[in-house]
Amino acid sequence: MRLDAGYARQVAILHHQGGFARGWEPAECAALIADAGVAADGVFGRSSDPAGFVMSRKAADEAEILSIVVSPASRRDGLGRALLSAHLARLAEDGVAHVFLEVEEGNLAAERLYRHFGFREVGRRKGYYPKADGSRATAIAMRLDLT
Repeated sequence: MRLDAGYARQVAILHHQGGFARGWEPAECAALIADAGVAADGVFGRSSDPAGFVMSRKAADEAEILSIVVSPASRRDGLGRALLSAHLARLAEDGVAHVFLEVEEGNLAAERLYRHFGFREVGRRKGYYPKADGSRATAIAMRLDLT
């Protein structure tokens, strides 16, 4: 389901649960969702609040997945797969031919999810992700061709 700015607070909460070194704040989420170049979709479990979200920035026939998060309580329920499937279909409908993303090396669940959809590694960025302990992790850059 497409998200509007009314979900910004819930998206920020989910992003903070995603294990990122710096979570997004509600105002940042609202600005991203309101941006015409951003596609924001949510997946819902048993409540009216989203159990997960994905956001991509679109430019010409390309998109970059900015973030995808499923709440810890809803993981392993297939929501991430359903969410990404619907989002990729939406991007394809919007004329996107190539989708890019970065995933932290060692995030095996996310890597498996992306590979399931056909994403392939196209590069690595050493020291890309800051960690809470002050260290930095490698990012795996991935690409999916929708057409």
